[in-house]
Order: sequence, then structure tokens, then C-alpha cells
Amino acid sequence: MTIKLLAIGKTDHKDLQSLIDDYQKRLGHYIKFQFEVIPDLKKVKNLSENQQKQKEGELILNKLSSTDVLILLDENGKQLDSVEFSQYLQKHMNSGIKQLVFVIGGPYGFSPEVYQKSKGKLSFSKMTFSHQMIRLFVIEQLYRGFTILKNEPYHHR
Repeated sequence: MTIKLLAIGKTDHKDLQSLIDDYQKRLGHYIKFQFEVIPDLKKVKNLSENQQKQKEGELILNKLSSTDVLILLDENGKQLDSVEFSQYLQKHMNSGIKQLVFVIGGPYGFSPEVYQKSKGKLSFSKMTFSHQMIRLFVIEQLYRGFTILKNEPYHHR
């Protein structure tokens, strides 16, 4: 199985990007992982929130294959602790899917078409994080999940 993380907009914080790169490298020891950034939309001042969600939704859906399992990172999603998240990953690996895709949406969330295509929603907190920060948190939790599955000492129970 491959895990892909899609995110709207690039990170311009060098320190944050360095941490993302570090955890992405660590994660590569456990599973094939891809992190793909979808460029920010241009001229968003001329777009309504719904138009922006629609355009971002089209870009997201264009990055998916018909067999991908899409999970949205959404404030209204299910919250899991790290052990539960590791079990969630294991369940998907056991199901025989080719690619599990997590998506971090734009500032206004997802279009109805993206919600319709998704197979689930996860929330990493009731708090709101910047789109820059959540990338690091997702990749770190993926890494943590695999260390839990492998009984490695990174996660202290």
C-alpha cells in the first residue's frame, strides 16, 4: 500500500519544511509515502468561498485514481488517539487497497464532490491549526503509527 498526503498550497516556512522532510524520510522506512502539494489558486479575491472550494475540489479529484481510498482531514471528522490511528492504518493495509490518500483542504474546506468521493473524515484536534502546521502533524502521526505497529520505542504508552 502507498500512503499519499495531498495539501493545497506550499509551505514557505523553512524550519517547518525541514521537520516535514525529516519525518517524511523516517516514514519511508515503513511504507511508500508521497507528499504532493497542489498549488494555491490564483486570483482568489475574485472568487466566492464556494467557487474557491469548487476549483480546489477539481484539483484534488484530478490527483486521484478510481481505486484510491480518500480520507479527508476535516474539523468534523472522527478523532482518534495515536494507538487507534495506528490500528486505523493497519485496517486499511489489511484491506488490500493500493493507495490511501489523506487530503488537507483549502481555507474553506472541501467541495461537495470531494466529500462525496471520500471514504471517511478524520480530525486531528478540536483546535484549528494552520494548513502549514497540520502537514507536519499528519506526517508525524503516520510515522508514530508505524512505530506503534512495529512495537518500536518512539511512542511511549
